[in-house]
Amino acid sequence: MSDVTAVEGGQVSVRVAGEADLDAVTGLFLGYLEFYEVPVEDPERPRAYLAERMAKGESTVLVAERDGAGIVGFAQVYPTFASLEMRPVWVLYDLFVAPSGRRSGAGRALLRDVLERARAAGVAGVQLETAYDNETAQALYEAEGFVREKFHVYFHGFR
Repeated sequence: MSDVTAVEGGQVSVRVAGEADLDAVTGLFLGYLEFYEVPVEDPERPRAYLAERMAKGESTVLVAERDGAGIVGFAQVYPTFASLEMRPVWVLYDLFVAPSGRRSGAGRALLRDVLERARAAGVAGVQLETAYDNETAQALYEAEGFVREKFHVYFHGFR
């Protein structure tokens, strides 16, 4: 289910990440955490977190590769359920493209691949959230058919 997108100077392809991709994905994950201003106190934790999700099959991690540049982006999807639809849904929790891969089509290719895989799996839909001020991501999501929900999102954290 690779979405290959032609871009200036090459193309972007998307595939499921494997164990051999863990270091590259961890580097992107660290960039993602930095983007959202999440402090990383234990430098081993991000890699261990990703490795555990992948090993247990608790998430699907996709990578975007650009010709000549290697892996430039990743997405992580978690399967869950929607009681109102009485069907499975997917949560696209992480999508990040390194600055060197931005404007290459990598983010769009990742998003389209997630949607293609979701349709093929028969889920009710894909849900995501992004920062209120991340207008670039919001424009991409809306261009790809995502609709802003009117529900209020609440979160109670434990740290």
